[in-house]
Amino acid sequence: MTGDALSLPEAILLGIVEGVTEFLPISSTGHLLVVSDLIGFGQGAASSAADTYAIAIQFGAILAVLALYRMRVWSMMRGVAGRDVDGLSVLKALVAAFLPAAILGVALGDRIKDALFGPLPVAIAWAVGGLALLVWVPRGGTTSLHELTVRSALIIGIAQGIALWPGVSRSLVTLIAGLAIGLSLAAAIEFSFLLGLITLTAATVFDTARNGGELVDMFGIATPLVGVVTAFVTALIAVRWMVSYLNSRSLAIFGWYRLAVASVAFVLMATGAL
Repeated sequence: MTGDALSLPEAILLGIVEGVTEFLPISSTGHLLVVSDLIGFGQGAASSAADTYAIAIQFGAILAVLALYRMRVWSMMRGVAGRDVDGLSVLKALVAAFLPAAILGVALGDRIKDALFGPLPVAIAWAVGGLALLVWVPRGGTTSLHELTVRSALIIGIAQGIALWPGVSRSLVTLIAGLAIGLSLAAAIEFSFLLGLITLTAATVFDTARNGGELVDMFGIATPLVGVVTAFVTALIAVRWMVSYLNSRSLAIFGWYRLAVASVAFVLMATGAL
């Protein structure tokens, strides 16, 4: 599975990786980068189109969260129309949390990509994040989602900027920041998912509008769509599992996973396989 084309197995594999990892605190960007390197996808003339594909398949994960949290999204829409106070409050908090990372992404995105988009920075981020999850996770509080203030949401948004380093995980830092400012675990999880919905939608629409033509020219339409559908299905499963799992268990499993995958990445780099 190498070369300029996007094969059906590659589309499905990368769709699974995206769907499973996007909203779990383990970094979808890091996984996609490493898996793409391992299978030789996006080399040579296909490099730019492959980068766009890795972003475009986020549509699947976005649609999964939109489906699962459609009532919350509807509440926010009603809030805009002046018919749902709690929905409007949540929407204001999400906008406040979205802005810091959006500004940083526009200002520093290309520099970050040039400096940090490689297996070594990803593996380091996986390891550091794994240790953080095992050593220190805030206990959280009792603040519900509609009680989140704009000021507290800005703190979460600033923390989200750390996730521009591939391998850190946007889900990880927003979840931890939410707990640190006093959100309940359920509220922190939901806010992380909803913030991801806005952040990913903005990034995906921006990049596909700018580079979608190149993506279609290089890979066509049908095969990338298979990746999007695969990401949608696997994201549905992953998000439902995570919410159910964390109802009675801690985040430690993600810490151990991050350390394990970081160790594998270091070994692969040491042996020249990555």
